[in-house]
This record gives sequence, structure tokens and C-alpha cells, in this order.
Amino acid sequence: MEAWVPLFNIFLNSSTPEAEASFWLQQSFNASSSATFTTNSFIALLTKLSDAILIDSSSPLSSSSSDSKRVMLIETLPNLVQTRILSFLAHEHSKFCSRDLFGLVRNVLNGSQPIDFWVRKAAYNLLAKLSQSNPELGYNLNVNSVSKLVGNEFYEMPSWLKDAEDIFFLPWLPLSLDELKLATFSSASAENVRLFIEVDEDEEIEKPEEIGEGNNNVSLLHSLLDPEFRAIAASLKEQVLDFHSTSKTVELADKIRQLCLEIWRDSFAILALIEPWKADDETLAILLSRILGDSGEEELGWPSQVLCSTILPKLLVLEEPASRVLVSATMEYCKLHQKAAEYALLFPLILRKDGINNPICDVVTRIIKECFHTAHIASFCQKLLCVEDITKRLMCLPCHQPLLSDKVIWTEPLFSLFQNILNHNVHLTQDSIDHLVYKVRELAERFSMSLKFGNFLLCFVTKCSASLSSHERRLTEAVNLTNTLVTKSVLAKLASL
Repeated sequence: MEAWVPLFNIFLNSSTPEAEASFWLQQSFNASSSATFTTNSFIALLTKLSDAILIDSSSPLSSSSSDSKRVMLIETLPNLVQTRILSFLAHEHSKFCSRDLFGLVRNVLNGSQPIDFWVRKAAYNLLAKLSQSNPELGYNLNVNSVSKLVGNEFYEMPSWLKDAEDIFFLPWLPLSLDELKLATFSSASAENVRLFIEVDEDEEIEKPEEIGEGNNNVSLLHSLLDPEFRAIAASLKEQVLDFHSTSKTVELADKIRQLCLEIWRDSFAILALIEPWKADDETLAILLSRILGDSGEEELGWPSQVLCSTILPKLLVLEEPASRVLVSATMEYCKLHQKAAEYALLFPLILRKDGINNPICDVVTRIIKECFHTAHIASFCQKLLCVEDITKRLMCLPCHQPLLSDKVIWTEPLFSLFQNILNHNVHLTQDSIDHLVYKVRELAERFSMSLKFGNFLLCFVTKCSASLSSHERRLTEAVNLTNTLVTKSVLAKLASL
């Protein structure tokens, strides 16, 4: 027991328990020469039976509401610690005996005491991992088999949500369910939706989803502006295209910011009318640094609007390598505003109607490598690959929406981008890996002669080998459809999975 005390302290006190526990386990194995210090001994400790007093929390504390029973050690731990332990075991399941893990989870789920939701969820995740990596054990998990273990209530909607029609959706906010539906976030940002909703009831105006594309959207936005503000914006637009000096550009940026903040509800329309993206790269870099101002704003508010009205339009039409000035300004901005960069730059670029090209791929690769943590990159990839309608999350001016697609367009540079991500030691989630496997199989014939596609496959199989064992047949079929310099190397890697 004493040898495992540091590990339990990690589960109890650490803010990143899975990572720290994995590191501690590896270090302890390297330093220990004792045959008793094994992963099996840890499972044996967790399943060790001991006498405990089980108290029925639904009854007043009394001798009649408590019962003495032999329970496993893990069941005596706080719910938070149980959840962290099970999550750690799911992360490091390859280092433990699968049969022992399955027995542990089964006993936890079949315990006599009610199980906390997060403990149950962590147990289910561990079962899913065991099912994927050890099909020979016969634990082929599906909805029916899991329901027997975790209970049908695991899939049910919480009771407070079932009655949502009759209550405030968020009890602590003055927001009803109907009002929430009216404020649904759209691809043109929540502010853009409000432009269409907050008009006089007597005016006949089309709903956002019924409006035509491109310039029609912009014209409608402009028509909602006060004529005085439209005149000011038109004057600022002329100044954007007429560069005189740095001081004049700084003054111009301050005017744009002041105008947008003065009529914040119409700021998106103001930016669309001024068209700051049409400035040359040097002017744009100055505008970008000054328009943003203090960085205290909500990331998906003003910073996102600035980004999608300055840098994004420049990169969407990029056909040659971006200038050093533009790249430097982009990198500086994205480092400070990562969430805005994700939703107002990276998602729109990758959803470009013609797919990303090599110049765009180079810029996106630099942003991802230099501005984001690897965990953030993995999360970004999962949202891009696995979210059904990612267009609802991105931000873009209405006039640029015709340049975007409602789905990812797969091109050689996009495969190169994922190869760069994998080479950056980003650990993709299993969902992302599964989706990439299906895309590879679907597109293998189309890219059969592409060396970039082949290099991606080689990198993918090498970096994600531990998560590809169940996909060996599908990947082999895909690789056999290709004919490049690396085809034999990829097949050799697959054979060794």
C-alpha cells in the first residue's frame, strides 16, 4: 500500500491527474527493482475487499439506516478520486491486464451503492477502450450490452431538461427556452443574427436562413444602419485605401474602433462597409494592432470580428506565399487570441470552397505550431473532423460566406497539414483517428498517384500505430489502391501493427 500512496495523492490533489499519474508510473517502473511493484498489484489493491459501513443517505442517520458490508477499496474513495483513477486506467489501459480491468469495472458498476454519474461515465469510457483494443476478449460493446452494465438511465435526458419547456432554460438567467432559440448562434455571428431579429415588426424582412448569398446579405446589413453612420463608414473606407503615413493609419484605426464600439450592435455591418481587408499588408498590420485595443473583450466578440474582417479575407484568396508582414501580424494576433483565431480564421480557411492550397497550408501550419498548445490542436482537429455542422461555429462576414463550403474539402495540402500536425507530436483523439481512416479509404483511389497523400499515410500509420490495430484491414485496402514511392513502406508498417 505504501508504494502507491504518492499515486493516490496525485489523484486527490493534482489539476492534471492523468498526465501526472502516467509520468509517475513510468518513472517508478524505471526506478523500481521490486517484482511486487507491478500494474497487477495496483489493480489488486483497488479490488481489495475490506469492511465498511454503508450509510443510506436518503434516510436519517441511525443504526437502522447503516449496514456493514465488505466492499472494494476503490468504492471507499471519494467520487472524484474514483473518476480520476478510472480515467487514468483508460488512458494507460495497454499497461494493465485487460481481464483484470474488466473485472474491476464490472464490480464497480455492480456495486450495492448508487454510483456517481461521472464515475459511471469514466467506467463506460474504460469499457469502450477495452472493447476497441481487445476484441479477442469478447467484450464487444454496443448499446444493449453497455446498458446491462451501466444501466439504461445513463442514456436518459436529465430530469431538469425534460421539463425545460415549462421553466427557464438557465434558472440563474432571465432567458426562456423560446428566447434562447431566437438567439441561436449563426455562421455570421450572434451579432449578425440580432441585426435581422431586432427590426420593427411592421417591416417585412427575410429571415437569415432565407436571405440570398454574398452581396445581398451585406446590402441588408447596410440598410439597417443609420444614414449618418453609413456616411462615416464610407469616408473611413476611402481612407483605408489611401495610405499616407503610419500616424495617419493609427488615427484611422482608432476612428474605426471608436465607431464600432459606439454602435456595437451594428459593428459587423460597419466593418463590412469599411472593408479594411482591402488595405495593403503594411497598412493592415498597423490597423490590426490598433483596432483591437485592450485585449479584455470576449474572444468570440470583438477580437473575432476584427480577425474575420482583416486577415481572413486576405488569406481566403491567397494564391502565392503570404508576405512576411502579413504573416508576422497574423502570428502576433493569433498568439494573443487563440479562440478567435480558431473560429474566425482556421475553421473558415479549412472550409474554403476550393479547399486549402499550399500557401494557405503554410500559414495555417505556422499558426498551429507556434500559437497553440498540442492539446488545443487535438481539440481543434476533433471538432473539424467529428462535428457534423462545423459551419455553425465559425465566424465570417456575410460577403465572404460564398467563399466557404459547408463541409471539409479534401486536397493534397490538407493531407500535408495533418501530416505537419502529427509531426508536431499532437496526439489525436480516437474519434479523429477513426474519421481519418474512413476518409483515407474513401479518397485513396482519387489520390492514388499523390506522393503527398502517400507521405501522410506513412506518417499517420507511424504516429498513430497504437490506435490503428482495429483498422488494419481497411487501411491495407486503401494503401493497395495507391502507387507511390512510399506505398511499400506503408504496407510494411501496417503489417507490423
